Amino acid sequence: MEWYLFLILALIAFLYSSVGHGGASGYLAFMGLVGFDTLFMKSTALTLNLFVSGIAFILYYRGGFFRFKLLWPFVLTSIPFAFIGAQILIDPKIYKIILGIFLILATVRMLINPKESVPVIRFSLPLTLIIGAILGLLSGMIGIGGGILLTPIIILLGWGNIKEAAAVSAPFIFLNSFSGLGGLMVNGFHFVPEILTWIAVVVTAGLLGSYVGSRRLTTKRLRFVLAFVLSIAGFKLLFY
Repeated sequence: MEWYLFLILALIAFLYSSVGHGGASGYLAFMGLVGFDTLFMKSTALTLNLFVSGIAFILYYRGGFFRFKLLWPFVLTSIPFAFIGAQILIDPKIYKIILGIFLILATVRMLINPKESVPVIRFSLPLTLIIGAILGLLSGMIGIGGGILLTPIIILLGWGNIKEAAAVSAPFIFLNSFSGLGGLMVNGFHFVPEILTWIAVVVTAGLLGSYVGSRRLTTKRLRFVLAFVLSIAGFKLLFY
């Protein structure tokens, strides 16, 4: 693979990790554009997700932004449903369009009202359990960790500010990716030939991106980075 393609891969990991994400939707788009067989996509994207989201969680946790009580209801239902979703083989066109529209709308909403923080509203336990199940199922089906959907939900519902959402999304992505890989194990893993090099690239970029996002960017600037990442993911779902 050409050297400049590794730079693109690193950029994806950097941008996504800066907002607490693993980057699976970006990796899937990248592999599709480069021309890799779809056989390799899910396993590769989820594996890279594990490394980048794990790094992002550590740095956001050290920054004091993690709230366990906001994480556990989501993962309680998302983990088993991600395992189930990874084994479902259906035409992804319809739900990818729906998810793409949601991400574009979430992006617009955050840009219209770019506050430094949001008032933290007490979250609804039944609603978080339902959301976790839906995101877990979709994550397993598509081959992503689900943070690209969870982060805007937390922010727009007022359950946490942008850095708290990033700190929760990172372990959410890690656990769902691990569960999704477990579901794929039934039919066997298939990785791109350069998987070890890819891991080294995204780990390096993920460390830098997570550090910048958790320590250097203000919430206002991080909001615009998140909006950019969400818009990329949204257009990818709609048009790829």
